[in-house]
Amino acid sequence: MFARISVNLPAVSGTFDYSIPPELAGQVGIGQLVTVPFGRQVAQGVILAFVEVPSVAEVRPILSTLDPQPVLTSAQIELAQSMAETNLASLAAIVDLMLPPGLSKQADTLFDLRPNIQSLNPELSQTASRLIKLLQEKGPLRGRQIDRHFAQVDWRKSAQMLVRRGALASQSILPAPTVRPKFIRVAELAVAPEVAEAAMSELGKTEATRTRRSAALRFLMRVPDAVNVSWVYAESGCSLADLQELTERELILLRESEIWRDPLQKIQIDEAERRPELTADQAKAWDVIQNGFASLAEGKPILPFLLQGVTGSGKTEIYLRAVEETVRRGKQAIILVPEIALTPQAVRRFLARFPGQVGLVHSKLSEGERYDTWRRARAGLLKLVIGARSAMFAPLPNLGLIVADECHDGSYYQSDPPFYHAVSAAQTYARLTSAVCILGSATPSILQRYQADRGASTRLDLPKRILNAAGLPPVRIVDMREELKQGQRGIFSRPLMEALTQTLANQEQAILFLNRRGTATYIFCRDCGYVLKCPRCDTPLTLHIEERENLRCHHCNYTRDKPRKCPQCGGTQIREYGLGSEKVEAEVQALFPKARTLRWDWETTRQKDAHEMILTHFANHQADVLVGTQMLAKGLDLPLVTLVGIVLADVGLSLPDPFAAERVFQVLTQVAGRAGRSSRGGQVVMQTFQPESAVIQAAARHDFEGNYRMELTQRERLGYPPFGRLVRLEIRDQDAERAEAAARKLADQLSAWIQSEKRTETTLIGPVPAFFSKLDNVYRWQVIVRGPDPVSLLRGRIPAGWRVEVEPISLL
Repeated sequence: MFARISVNLPAVSGTFDYSIPPELAGQVGIGQLVTVPFGRQVAQGVILAFVEVPSVAEVRPILSTLDPQPVLTSAQIELAQSMAETNLASLAAIVDLMLPPGLSKQADTLFDLRPNIQSLNPELSQTASRLIKLLQEKGPLRGRQIDRHFAQVDWRKSAQMLVRRGALASQSILPAPTVRPKFIRVAELAVAPEVAEAAMSELGKTEATRTRRSAALRFLMRVPDAVNVSWVYAESGCSLADLQELTERELILLRESEIWRDPLQKIQIDEAERRPELTADQAKAWDVIQNGFASLAEGKPILPFLLQGVTGSGKTEIYLRAVEETVRRGKQAIILVPEIALTPQAVRRFLARFPGQVGLVHSKLSEGERYDTWRRARAGLLKLVIGARSAMFAPLPNLGLIVADECHDGSYYQSDPPFYHAVSAAQTYARLTSAVCILGSATPSILQRYQADRGASTRLDLPKRILNAAGLPPVRIVDMREELKQGQRGIFSRPLMEALTQTLANQEQAILFLNRRGTATYIFCRDCGYVLKCPRCDTPLTLHIEERENLRCHHCNYTRDKPRKCPQCGGTQIREYGLGSEKVEAEVQALFPKARTLRWDWETTRQKDAHEMILTHFANHQADVLVGTQMLAKGLDLPLVTLVGIVLADVGLSLPDPFAAERVFQVLTQVAGRAGRSSRGGQVVMQTFQPESAVIQAAARHDFEGNYRMELTQRERLGYPPFGRLVRLEIRDQDAERAEAAARKLADQLSAWIQSEKRTETTLIGPVPAFFSKLDNVYRWQVIVRGPDPVSLLRGRIPAGWRVEVEPISLL
């Protein structure tokens, strides 16, 4: 037998066959992580299958195994193959997504300076000179370490030139995994308590020694199991030498014990989760889902469920019931959420209902925490894994349920290679594993709802809120143009000021939403009109005043001080325009000095656990007003919030993207849904300069159906999804002319293929510069292929260097 292996190298696609050496016979299996030779380097790989006849005449042997157990299940291998095929992605890149950080490693090259570097011709390129200086300062570096110093600059061509000239030495290396199980030293009593008690009078020559050692024994007599020695030190005042002496006397045992690094251990659960009675709408939806479980048990396939419920309608309770049913049937579940750090309430509910059975996965955890959760999932020790996009790849051995909460959310789409949509992948995974799949949202995407209407999924409706009989909060649209005419030139309109004043007087809470960060959205010179832009991205810089006044690029994070003089004309009339969340918070503090404010945006949540701290403070009424960006649109349940003020509803509405209107409707509807989630009721004030916009009008009416029909009409006319499929092709280059030439060349080739294959319904949009045409000193050009099946046109034909997005969620 030979092993067919996916090799973990970014530029390599396809699979390769290797022989199994005698020393590994019987030790390797499908899904196992191994090392293999590849060219002149050693690489990691995962065994996908065994074959009797290799695809090539000469095969090389597997070198070693990195884990005695498989790292992928057979269902995960099928999912990876399907995702690679569907998304025109590298199979190796998809497989790499499924391994925990720190375990998966890619081959790299180690660069070092040779002694004859001084004799090199001094007329080197700027990049080569920078590389030599970096290695002189830092010593030998791996390629990925050098990447961090050169950003988007292609330094590898310069490195190859220096290697050929003998100035650099290069060596292929494969870093070892950086994660491993964690062990602690523990102590436990080795004799009966009465034996330990009798020995206490002879535990040392001095009274102090006997006291310390006796205290350690008495502490171990009180605890039922082995305990971390740090607790023994703290309780008794003893040292490691004392414990070693007690071990020598055979009174205690000292040993190493593995511990799980579990981020959920620090989350406090106040009381057991009470199982509420279902409303009539919930019961109706649950009956259908329960029948789905029964059908799968009988071997009958079912469709995914689209649970469309207004904000506050009780979708989470349906998820909890589905997990209970899954566990009852001896299977495991995955709950996906858009941003795990933003939903501590949901995590607590699941922890309370399933204590000791829940694992957490998201990007802000340490490598050790993610590795241990991954191993617990693989061992079948977890009944439920809850987390963001990557939680879908937990290697649960007997999957029975996948839930994607807020399934419309854009964070389910991976916007860097390999591109994929986690909700689509979840539906595929559920089909492969015969699991129930539930997609939940108050505002499903147009495509998700259209698929349900066409019979590709089963739609279940929750049209009413549970706790507020009055229903969804009323929304008042305020025309800011009229406010200006009346002399109101501040950030807040008169209706919003009045509502905020009344809310604070009632000792209730308010949310103020603006989907922009910072203080001012651009800085300009009033003398000559010059706008300060990022030199790497050619986009306006945003003013931030948190620590000191500085200008920041929200694309590449370039920063600089705010200038006192115009760089172009030397004038001193430097002014700020626009507003962001920082300025909104400052305005609230100025107008309502007694109000306690919190801000929730990217700048305030960069630290681990910052989301949890901000939300906990607000939920405990330690603040009156929460100012924030799109993070506020997530599934927050805050009973004291009776007012939501949308400072500017127009943000994003006029972007040249066919999905812009859908995104604006979703975020406005979701943010409005944060108000009035208790018997106190609530209201929404929506400020806009475009009150006549159909999208804003529909959001103010909470009218999903009206917006859905309007979007369908528009997209059918233009041939956009769901009436056509899109593939976005993007080329990036530091040279603008080279990027444009590559885009035009590919567009010509695509046109020729379309014509020769008579694909009359397939068209191209472009080639054109991307909306953000320059990011981090790299120029971007794109070509959009639109038609019934653009994937089949492109499969196997895309030149190297192109980024390929199938069904992108944005064309910007």
